[in-house]
Amino acid sequence: MLSFISDMDGVVYRGNQLIPGAKHFIGELLKRKVSFLFLTNNAEQTPIDLKRKLEILGVDGLTEDHFLTAAQATAQFLKSQKEKGTAYVIGAAGLISELYNVGYSITEINPDYVVVGKTTAFNYDMLKKAVCLINQGSRFIGSNPDLVDPAADGTLIPAVGPILAAIEAATGKKPYIVGKPNPIMMSIAKTRIGAHSENTIMIGDRMDTDILGGLGAGMKTCLVLSGVTTIDMLGDFPYIPNYVFSSVKDINLDKLLKEHEEGQLFT
Repeated sequence: MLSFISDMDGVVYRGNQLIPGAKHFIGELLKRKVSFLFLTNNAEQTPIDLKRKLEILGVDGLTEDHFLTAAQATAQFLKSQKEKGTAYVIGAAGLISELYNVGYSITEINPDYVVVGKTTAFNYDMLKKAVCLINQGSRFIGSNPDLVDPAADGTLIPAVGPILAAIEAATGKKPYIVGKPNPIMMSIAKTRIGAHSENTIMIGDRMDTDILGGLGAGMKTCLVLSGVTTIDMLGDFPYIPNYVFSSVKDINLDKLLKEHEEGQLFT
């Protein structure tokens, strides 16, 4: 059975605007009962937040199980490293909530980890605390490496990468990134839907996270140009996706499913 793992921001929507064709594509996946998962480096929102956002944008039929966020992956990774640990968090409510869900407590006093995700509230005091705690021995974790995110008006806005870079510059220590393209997150995603790499297509708008992560996991990859990456940027990377489309509107699901059934897709 062919499976899909897809990014969201830049693939399904930009900011608070649904990308043309996304509603139809998701509807077709649901109608045909194709196994799929939205795998997002978004650590600001929970699966229920994302489900409700798509409902507001007109996409129905999804459940919380259709979403895996970088916040969830980060929380699962930290739990696997240290049960009931402690963390100082620079990030939004979604990241904090997932850490609480796995038994972590949030503290500024000798935490096991400094965990950083995207937040619009980042300020100098947060930077100072993070730097001091890391210099005192707390381990440095990043939810994802994204430098920018696509906004609804077509512009690019700062993501978590600049925050991580500021802390790294002040401490001289690199963060361990849990989100895409880390194989850990890709493995969690495949396990969640019972998918196998040789039967899975990764859809994304970023060459350095979505496409690289999919290639590293042995999947076929599909780049859409509705988000961060433009066609002129493809030459900047030493690898290429298997497919390139303007948006999900141009993905021919019938053709992909037929090629997969005939054993042509992954040859």
